[in-house]
Amino acid sequence: MGLETLDAQAWEKVWGGIGLLGQGAFTARFLVQWLASERKRETVLPVAFWWFSLAGGLITLTYVIHLGSLSLTLGQGMGLIVYVRNLMLVGKAKRREAKRRERAEAQRTRRIDAPEESAARV
Repeated sequence: MGLETLDAQAWEKVWGGIGLLGQGAFTARFLVQWLASERKRETVLPVAFWWFSLAGGLITLTYVIHLGSLSLTLGQGMGLIVYVRNLMLVGKAKRREAKRRERAEAQRTRRIDAPEESAARV
């Protein structure tokens, strides 16, 4: 059975499934956040929270566009900006941390090599 043979009622079931999938991704993000916070015994937002937010937002945006609801479409669209920006900030922080580690390693290497260089000059 191809997509062209689906009737209107079947399509509504497909769209309902898409809506449920989007809501499932949103539910998963809260579970991920809750479990991560329980493990650390403090409130944390793991990166997976933002990825589930983005996935849930995109899927739900697709669904609400299908529904034709301007208010829901705008709401979901605005949320996507926040999710993408937070993922950008996470990536920037990881790059900054990697550079910091590289500089620290380079300094350690220089300190280790320095006595040999001083001894060679004498």
